[in-house]
Amino acid sequence: MKTTLSKDGTKLAYNVTGKGPALILITGATCYREFKPVLYDASVFSEEFTVYNYDRRGRGDSGNTLPYAVDREIEDIEAMIDAAGGRAYLYGHSSGAILALKAAMTLGNKVDKLVMYDAAYSHDPVYLEEFKTLSEGLYQLLEEGKNEEAITGFLEGIGIPREAFDSLYPDWQIMTDLAPTLAYDTTLASHLPPVQEAAALTTPTQIIVGEKSPESIQSVALQLNTAIPGAAYTMLKGQDHMPAAEVVLSVLTGFLKS
Repeated sequence: MKTTLSKDGTKLAYNVTGKGPALILITGATCYREFKPVLYDASVFSEEFTVYNYDRRGRGDSGNTLPYAVDREIEDIEAMIDAAGGRAYLYGHSSGAILALKAAMTLGNKVDKLVMYDAAYSHDPVYLEEFKTLSEGLYQLLEEGKNEEAITGFLEGIGIPREAFDSLYPDWQIMTDLAPTLAYDTTLASHLPPVQEAAALTTPTQIIVGEKSPESIQSVALQLNTAIPGAAYTMLKGQDHMPAAEVVLSVLTGFLKS
């Protein structure tokens, strides 16, 4: 394990694997760097890239300086880019894709290229209001210390059936411990895609979406593809919100190494 400090002094824990251009891996909700699916993604991506797999603040071995703000997570990404030598590619998944886009719009030429998979914005105003209602219930449960109820309600609320929990989250206790960070992810996702701001983005961008991902996620991907100048767009056949790393790697390699 390696560590670095973000601008506000928060410790960030990370691992570095592989060789090649630097790729910062930015995970989504309830994920951390030692989560088995994340470790597998990092190992596969390491075949072509030097992968920086870090714990977002409040997760794993990273700190959690309060109060939370999205800008602090952008500073965390900048700290990881600096640890990688000052420039890097970004790959963000789900809420991590939202952070990756915000980082690219904020950090300028520190981000050489951007790849987003299933960016988890709300796709229209009606869904946004529904998601905000879900989030308010989540915040109440977290304030009451009902972490397990909060994470269960969140997963079911975004369409993951309870019978899938065991296969997706084999270490349920760790997922329960991570529940407070859901407030961070819902903060990120409680917005419509920033199409006006994204229209000014100059970072080369690849948008990826799973063929079997929710229709709302597919709508977001199309909105961002329309907004971002020169963006590449790929729908991965047969893939859902948790795609096979090998399939994603083929797109990463084709786009980032071109």
